[in-house]
Amino acid sequence: MPSTIATLHKQEASRASDVSALIDRYTGKPGALLGVLEEAQGLERLKYLPETTLRLIAEGMKLPLSQVYSVATFYSFFNLKPQGLHTVVVCRGTACHTRGSLELLGTCLKRLGIEGYREDEASSVTTIDGFASVRTVACFGQCALAPVVQIDGAISSRMTVGKLSLALEKLRKGGSR
Repeated sequence: MPSTIATLHKQEASRASDVSALIDRYTGKPGALLGVLEEAQGLERLKYLPETTLRLIAEGMKLPLSQVYSVATFYSFFNLKPQGLHTVVVCRGTACHTRGSLELLGTCLKRLGIEGYREDEASSVTTIDGFASVRTVACFGQCALAPVVQIDGAISSRMTVGKLSLALEKLRKGGSR
């Protein structure tokens, strides 16, 4: 059985190779950094950008780490912490808020067993078991269809507590939303 250290070195070498291939594919293209970051995040099972990946990107693209970090933290799409297997995004824009998105957020957190989350402190939280991450966004741009919730990339409009509860229950049972 290989040692833990040997396994880690193999994983690091594989990550470096994958990131290098991404950089080669995007070299010279407009928005190369965004493309590399997006695909690099997709390489991670837990959909995030570890510090080692950010450093590999900076080095490979000959950019300051501060610039890579700045872009990764500017866009809400990028995650610097491991995410859950599923993602629930609750719109907190004005139209959604006035049509009940705070109650939807509360229901989602309660159903997933998340306690102590404060929206004013963080835009996302992940369940302890890594099952799901809950995020909030300022607006999806779907105001006429408020309230809006996105589950694993699929937007659901005119969401209700009942529909959200059923969707979360279905996810827990192994189905898609």
